[in-house]
Amino acid sequence: MLNFIEGGVCAAQGFRAAGVHAGVKTHAAWKKDVALIVSDADCAAAAVFTKNVVKAAPVLVDKAHLSDGKARAVIANSGNANACAPEGEANAERMCAAAAKAIGCAPEDILVSSTGVIGQRLNVEAIEACVPELYAALERSATASDAAAHAIMTTDTVKKEAAVETTVGGKTVRLGGIAKGSGMIHPNMGTMLCFLTTDCAISSEMIQTALLETAKMSFNRISVDGDTSTNDTCCVLANGLAGNAAITAKGPDYDAFLEALQALCVQLAREMASDGEGARHLITCTVRGAKSEESAETIAKSIISSTLTKAAVFGADANWGRVLCAMGYSGEAFDPDKVDVHFASAAGDIQVCAQGRGLDFDEDLAKKILTEHDIGINVSMQEGSDTCTCWGCDITYDYIKINGDYRT
Repeated sequence: MLNFIEGGVCAAQGFRAAGVHAGVKTHAAWKKDVALIVSDADCAAAAVFTKNVVKAAPVLVDKAHLSDGKARAVIANSGNANACAPEGEANAERMCAAAAKAIGCAPEDILVSSTGVIGQRLNVEAIEACVPELYAALERSATASDAAAHAIMTTDTVKKEAAVETTVGGKTVRLGGIAKGSGMIHPNMGTMLCFLTTDCAISSEMIQTALLETAKMSFNRISVDGDTSTNDTCCVLANGLAGNAAITAKGPDYDAFLEALQALCVQLAREMASDGEGARHLITCTVRGAKSEESAETIAKSIISSTLTKAAVFGADANWGRVLCAMGYSGEAFDPDKVDVHFASAAGDIQVCAQGRGLDFDEDLAKKILTEHDIGINVSMQEGSDTCTCWGCDITYDYIKINGDYRT
């Protein structure tokens, strides 16, 4: 039985977390800006990273540190991306060394992430100076997970945090996570930082397999603005303290773990899409009746990524033509004369297009439906039996305001 629970990254046995203010951006208002997540035991570890050719220093360091499939902790900062920055990799390694000294492990057992402005030298001295306080603040509590979640936020308006509980091999297993992501969000691994923890016993090879499967149907199916960051990282640590027989191959235990990991990551992905910079609406686009899941995904991604569709949702304008247009340039071949489109929300459901042609519909009801926060765009292709759901948000004037002076 899969259940959502409290606790975030501290929900699983043996994990502690903290978040403190270091002053990474000296001119910024006070906020927590450095997070630490630590396991009591060594962990099997895996990660997926940005597909952007320009990769931040922490991404390069993490790839090297994960060569043995093991890790013990994660240290992360907001306020500076440490991407294309002077002394980038050296400073990322300095963060790892400072955390390792406090924890009592090798620097290679630390994963590091950064988020914020690109191209500026990281104030690593401020981070190093705060590590003793950060380590002292570690707790096994929902409050500690909350502090870590807030420490990695940049333009996010709310924290992203979730945890689930399930049964694997007759043992209760927990998974938890925190994430950040509001701008530079586009399906390409999942543009964000995300740190996942679990007490499940699972090999590094199988957890990498599970993470790749999960990223495909969660973080790779969200979009805010079409920009893919230099720093995207999603990592998972598994310390095995749940006591289940270690998962070393696919089978029922792997399936149970995968189901829980996917549920957790879909929730975090939805939270990121909902909190897109300046957004007022979460858009959930489901394409049904496609000839393949890949085709449905390509079309759904095109719809949620369409600037004109996003603008129409912002204006509560039931302009379904924007949806068909986005489908048409997706690169997928389909018959437009078979397409039906509905808009839906808590206020109701209205069909606006049948077999590729417009319908006479109640404009007032359509506007009422599109005024709700959670908006559904439901497309029927009538070409097969496959389905895919992707998530996005509207685009507003505030998106321009936020990004017009992001650096300063």
